[in-house]
Amino acid sequence: MIVRRIMVRKVITIKSDTTLTEITQLMEDQGINHLPVVEGNKLLGLVTEDEVKLAAPSPVSTLSVSEANYLLSKITAKKIMRSEVITCSPETLVEEAGLLLRQKKISCLPVIEQGGLVGIITTGDMLDFFLDITGCTLEDTTRIALYLPDEIGELTNLTNRINELGGYIATIISPVHPDDTGLRIVIVRYRSQQPHQLAVALQEAGYEIISEN
Repeated sequence: MIVRRIMVRKVITIKSDTTLTEITQLMEDQGINHLPVVEGNKLLGLVTEDEVKLAAPSPVSTLSVSEANYLLSKITAKKIMRSEVITCSPETLVEEAGLLLRQKKISCLPVIEQGGLVGIITTGDMLDFFLDITGCTLEDTTRIALYLPDEIGELTNLTNRINELGGYIATIISPVHPDDTGLRIVIVRYRSQQPHQLAVALQEAGYEIISEN
């Protein structure tokens, strides 16, 4: 899966002369925490909730309301934006984008193609993607976690066995590294007319099921 498939395409942006008052209101109205700063379609910078908090007057400030509002109206995106923005392309693998978010400790990646802003991907989008690949929103499915020897062919044998028992595999995920038992954990979500009986049949075939939901 690549970023193009899950990025937000209709990106809400601002200009460099957008005031802090306007930025704050826009974030509140749209329920967002990131605003790319653009000129035409070219990315100039990024304003996030962190920059807004740093630029806003302190709650313990002695400024009057009118003074605070005047100050906010004079602060623009150009003055508070991040100029060095970490970005990715639409063809970046989703897992590479997630790794970049994690390693750089950032919460969004503007997506750039041919020098122009074409989308944005956030940690929220990454979480939605994770929930999708785990199939946790699917109805009428059974989820089992079980141990498998960390050997070639074991996963294939498991999926074939589930199919033979009449199960339709909706999703399957498995962490790369074995746990402290030396075995690998596999999480399978499947549909079956008799889901519990299928799990029992797997146990009878020698599979150690950790949990069934």
